[in-house]
Amino acid sequence: MKLITKLKIALPILVVLFFAFAQRQRPVAKVPQIPLEDFFKNPEMTGFKVSPDGNYISYLAPYQSRLNVFVKKIGTDKPIRVTNDLKRDIRNYFWKANKILYFQDAGGNENFQLFAVNADGTKPMEITQAGYRTDLVDDLASDDQHVIIQTNKRNAEVFDPYKIDLATGKAAMLYENPGDITGWMVDHDGKLRLAVVTNGVQTSILYRNNETDKFKTSITTDFKESVMPQFFTFDNKYVYAISNLKKDKNELVIFDLEQGKEIKSVYANPDYDIEFADYSRKQKKLMAVGYTSWKSELVAVDDEAKKILDDLKSKVGEKNISVMSISKDEDKIIFYVGADRFNKFYFYDVKSGKLDLLANTRPWLKEEHLAEMKPIKYTSRDGLTINGYLTLPVGVDPKNLPVIINPHGGPWARDEWRLNPEVQFLANRGYAVLQMNFRGSTGYGKEFWTKSFRQWGRTMQNDVSDGVAWLIKEGIADKNRIAIYGGSYGGYATLAGITLTPDLYACAVDYVGVANMFTFMKTIPPYWEPYRKMFYEMVGDPKADSVMLAEVSPVMHADKIKVPLLIAQGANDPRVNKNESDQMVEALRKRGIEVEYMVKDNEGHGFSNQENRMDFYGAMEKFFAKHLKPEMGKN
Repeated sequence: MKLITKLKIALPILVVLFFAFAQRQRPVAKVPQIPLEDFFKNPEMTGFKVSPDGNYISYLAPYQSRLNVFVKKIGTDKPIRVTNDLKRDIRNYFWKANKILYFQDAGGNENFQLFAVNADGTKPMEITQAGYRTDLVDDLASDDQHVIIQTNKRNAEVFDPYKIDLATGKAAMLYENPGDITGWMVDHDGKLRLAVVTNGVQTSILYRNNETDKFKTSITTDFKESVMPQFFTFDNKYVYAISNLKKDKNELVIFDLEQGKEIKSVYANPDYDIEFADYSRKQKKLMAVGYTSWKSELVAVDDEAKKILDDLKSKVGEKNISVMSISKDEDKIIFYVGADRFNKFYFYDVKSGKLDLLANTRPWLKEEHLAEMKPIKYTSRDGLTINGYLTLPVGVDPKNLPVIINPHGGPWARDEWRLNPEVQFLANRGYAVLQMNFRGSTGYGKEFWTKSFRQWGRTMQNDVSDGVAWLIKEGIADKNRIAIYGGSYGGYATLAGITLTPDLYACAVDYVGVANMFTFMKTIPPYWEPYRKMFYEMVGDPKADSVMLAEVSPVMHADKIKVPLLIAQGANDPRVNKNESDQMVEALRKRGIEVEYMVKDNEGHGFSNQENRMDFYGAMEKFFAKHLKPEMGKN
């Protein structure tokens, strides 16, 4: 459940096109049933990066079923495994000169440690200790020996920035957090120049001209408006920022810290929020911006970048494209290219224009056997356009199908057009899957986002229910074989769905979902504490809004549940405490309602280890087959 937006990450943005179902196509040949393991085992290779000197490629690949980091010299076929984690997958790593740095937590507790190892696998080093959380502030790309991180070692509720010497592991505190700073940013010289302060409902950007000055306030905004600095201009005087001040959609602007105001709009889209901006360190200029329509959109704002991007698109087509890594000389680039039925990584040589496929992450999943994820839209009962995606099983006439309604987590996030193993698995088993970007989903502007405030279990849930009604009206769904499944906030929406609209669904699966609004807000991680007031504004105050929150707390309406339920929970979940699931299970078992409960002791907010994923989806497969009978009505 995302409640904190980091300093350098803008709100995501997506929009969707309408798919006309009126013109039915004749069913194509049915596809074989794909083994469950093929969807949920770790990818063959993923997470590719190029070394700063452009001579090596690194990637993540399974070693004894856990993702570890491998490195190989470009032009050779002999990789070296440089990490040896047998407990959990490594997901987040980066290059630093000739070293690999990576983050890892313990059992899903999200207290990430920073580790380092030489690119030849020698001299592994524990940079930060266990027991607290470490995040990266800046990798200091022009400095081979240092990085800047933040940790909550001194105080669990706040993060202090440190400069780490990678040769010795020595950490020097750059500034002691007074208790209300939630983000830090350095300029292009690696100087700590900017901080973000929040009291929950108001956010201030602080700045200073050098590291000996005191921080001064540049601007203070209500949390409904935001200025999110991305990086300094190349003279270190202003910042590029993503802003929605006095506008509905996020734009990329140049912001004057001294004057506390925007001085130039750099890029805007009339329909979608701008999500990020990227620049050339070598050439010191802005290169690209990103947003999402029905798919991810990467837009070059520089002639040289446009030439490269146009060349890439001519070879791979209009897909989801991201720059994953670039060498220091910027002559070698690794691109991610994805769609609804594949994820691929390519190596691009700028000088020659040569493009080489590095990997299809799941080559065992054949594109022709997977289902298309179609962008759709429908109208909510109060007149909002709700965008989403519908995935139909291949080779089946799209009429009177069993359906899985799959609301996303967040809730201030969104569903995207991409290869989604969950969705493809369910479609392969004969289910239609509907994902909707209900009000509050990010990327559609401020007004759409704020319409979700204090609407958990209310209009947000209506948007989900209205998607069900749309499917029934279109003749796609069999109204007696509709299930709801989601994780995190999607798990809450699942429980709300079977308590607030108990006749709508035949069964449900809740994955690390909120059951009790009161206990949930008492057990949030300590480093979310600065955002508590904002959370009360967006969701509800447990004291002032106690009646409202009681009305939408599923566990308090467990007596209305009359359909079978499967619940999955990680014992170490720091976001949605295990007690949330325990309460619901206890309430249902007292009433004799069928509930299956899966708890994994070595997991947190979602299952990372692949054997746990196999158990969960195996249980889900049997559960849905029992209660939705997907074999009914097959042609």
